[in-house]
Amino acid sequence: MIRSIFFEDYELGAARQSAGRTITEADIVLHAGQTGDFYPHHMDEEWCKTQPFGRRIAHGTLVFSVAVGMMAGEINPEAFSYGYDRLRFVRPVHIGDTIRAKVTVHDKRDHPKRPEYGIVSERLEAVNQHGETVLACEHLLMVKRKGEART
Repeated sequence: MIRSIFFEDYELGAARQSAGRTITEADIVLHAGQTGDFYPHHMDEEWCKTQPFGRRIAHGTLVFSVAVGMMAGEINPEAFSYGYDRLRFVRPVHIGDTIRAKVTVHDKRDHPKRPEYGIVSERLEAVNQHGETVLACEHLLMVKRKGEART
């Protein structure tokens, strides 16, 4: 869906949530192949049995990518991702876990160098099927102001 939302339109506390997505072994294997991260925490089931978490865990970067992707359903031509801050992998995600993502607008501020834009900060949180937070970060959006809109 494409919808223009300008800096002034973002409301503090506004939230949206994704549907669930189950993390599979194929996700982990594909991510390992794409990134070259074949660390035993992700690939060696027998070794993982000797560790405190007891079984294979999904790459944190995989969980991050999936959570971001689940929230990317709306296309706003007046905004783009400016980056992510304070990324934390709070709990492990295992094969068969289902995660959901939620974003909440928690801050708006002027862009320090580009007055035609503002910065909108969204808290992104991924939770598992038990309602436990598995990932948290801050997503920064650079958003065009209405007064500077193209005609």
